[in-house]
Amino acid sequence: MMAASLVYCFMYLFFGVMTVRFLLPRHRPLNRLWLGLSLGLLEEMWLPALGAFLFRFDVEAHAFAAGVLFLLTVLSWVLRDRRTPAEWDEKESELLRQILIIGLPLTVLGIWLQYSHVMRVDAAGNWNVGQSTYGDLPMHLSFVTGLVGKKFPADYPFFPGARLSYPFLTDSLSSTFLLLGCSLQAAVIIPGSLMMALCYMGVLVLARDMTGGKKTALLAAALFFLNGGLGFLYDFDQAGSGAWTAAEEGASLPARAAQIVSDWFSTAADRVRFILNGYYKTPTNQPDPNNLRWSNVICDMMIPQRTTLGGWCMAVPCFYLLNTEFRARMLDRENKCRGLILLGIWAGALPLIHTHSFLGLGLASLGAMVYDLIHGDPKALMERRPRWRILIRYLAYAGIVLALAAPQLFGFTFAQAFQEGSHPFLQLQFNWVNNPGGNGMRDLYLWFYIKNIGLPFLALLAAAFEKKPRNRRILCMALPIILAAEFVRFQPNEYDNNKLFYLAWLLCCMVIADWGSRLWKRLEGFGGRRFLAVTAAVVTFFSAGLTIWRECVSSYMAFSAEAVEAGEYARDNTAEDAVFVTGTQHLNPVLSIAGRTVVCGPDLWLYYHGFDTWERNRDLEAFFENPVHNRDIPSKYGAEYIYVSSYERSSYDVDEEGLAEVAEKVFENREAAIYRVISGKKP
Repeated sequence: MMAASLVYCFMYLFFGVMTVRFLLPRHRPLNRLWLGLSLGLLEEMWLPALGAFLFRFDVEAHAFAAGVLFLLTVLSWVLRDRRTPAEWDEKESELLRQILIIGLPLTVLGIWLQYSHVMRVDAAGNWNVGQSTYGDLPMHLSFVTGLVGKKFPADYPFFPGARLSYPFLTDSLSSTFLLLGCSLQAAVIIPGSLMMALCYMGVLVLARDMTGGKKTALLAAALFFLNGGLGFLYDFDQAGSGAWTAAEEGASLPARAAQIVSDWFSTAADRVRFILNGYYKTPTNQPDPNNLRWSNVICDMMIPQRTTLGGWCMAVPCFYLLNTEFRARMLDRENKCRGLILLGIWAGALPLIHTHSFLGLGLASLGAMVYDLIHGDPKALMERRPRWRILIRYLAYAGIVLALAAPQLFGFTFAQAFQEGSHPFLQLQFNWVNNPGGNGMRDLYLWFYIKNIGLPFLALLAAAFEKKPRNRRILCMALPIILAAEFVRFQPNEYDNNKLFYLAWLLCCMVIADWGSRLWKRLEGFGGRRFLAVTAAVVTFFSAGLTIWRECVSSYMAFSAEAVEAGEYARDNTAEDAVFVTGTQHLNPVLSIAGRTVVCGPDLWLYYHGFDTWERNRDLEAFFENPVHNRDIPSKYGAEYIYVSSYERSSYDVDEEGLAEVAEKVFENREAAIYRVISGKKP
């Protein structure tokens, strides 16, 4: 059955490649291939979802989507650019080598992390995750399993009655794979691995276009994906006050120094083991006590945060088109604005994929527009073309984006952000997580970024003083994103502003790579050039290396074999729209494996989505502890089933004798029992 989902996906990828071939033939071959694959994935996210607004998220909706895909491809052929496609040349061979050097190994790493972190089944039948997916993956699985068979717009599976306004299209892509025959694990791993591969290839393509250097694409990709900082210094007690705690208090300075050196060499292996075995003890993610928050993007963003992965997979092509259509191709009359229109449609599709990526792209577009209006295009100025033509292109782009994005923003994003009684989403807050809650900075302003980002941050400061127009334009794209993320908190979880910072950092990596390449050339003939380069590389990438190593070996049991059995029973023996009374645990097999709705999920998720869970939590406690006197609570929320596991028994004083009076036990194993409220016992 998995073959059907793969064939369906391949159809989208093929038609996406053909669409880009028809519309943008003058783009280089590898650029067209990457854009086409990304476009195909975008269409597979959106078209079945549009079908689910008309039908349900079922086979009928996917058949409808396939028909729309065919019509869109035919339309792109009718509107095709009839020029000869750009051919393969040495620059393409060079980019292919770079993809093989860094893109392929990172893709293999991504596939391994997807496999090991997405409910890996061990010999005993337990489902296991990695460190970074322990908290977020069960939520995404609840969307993946819960959207199958639903009519859109759907409700939150863990807060029924509230519209699902969280960007869900990356998860519904996995729902497509699940619906068409994949196992739950494969439905998440296959599209996740594909999106990671497209992100790696996309950053290399974008870097080639933005920097133009032969090796700068490799450096830019390494700086972005292997980001770290100076956190390893803290782990080895060579920064801050931690280094002195190993020495006896009151000892002389030479004695302290001798003790530190001795401890460092004797405990280095132990410290590495501590990093590899501890829970969030990596050099890139130690909120307390070291205020290390510049998480590695592979381990802590792309693997666990699937909406971020989907957003970046779609935002990088938009950055590429923004760069080509408003810079190099501004005077390309024969192009007939095909690229600009495609950019507008692509950007307009972003809000329900990843709202932060949509916002980041909008801010970058604003920065590019301001720069272009101030400086103009050299060729346009020579031909005495007024700047208002530049403005018209940007306004046309913005018009397409707003026409497509407005229904998503007003129907989903804003409806949740500004709902009555929700926690405030937008607040002024300076300096991100270094100023938690706006109560004062933990580190000096520049030191916070220096220790978190490391040498690349210093390189960025140096590059900002150069007068290279192309780099200044890129910095003008990054600056509005940085200012917004630095001064405004966009969600109750202040840490989530990093989803904006990383998009700005992606652009900054282009400038740093270009600056580093030119610095390397200027140092030609300097005897210590290679030594400096190796030292800089070690300092820059050591933290990321330790973090990735830790993530590769991390393993935690999420669901025992008995919990999986209970979840699969609920999946196979209850209706798709069934509602369960359960505890508020985030590892809930009814929610994540069965795809069934529960009365209330964990505050771990719901608080940051803006919901007040007090009443539902009170009702759950009252029902589990006295079901006979609170027998009306299941019907209050439309619940037909009750789930009691080790979590409920430890969280509540469960009256199981009382449950037997109001419901019939239909399943039981060592871990859990499932009750059905039947007509004779229903309130």
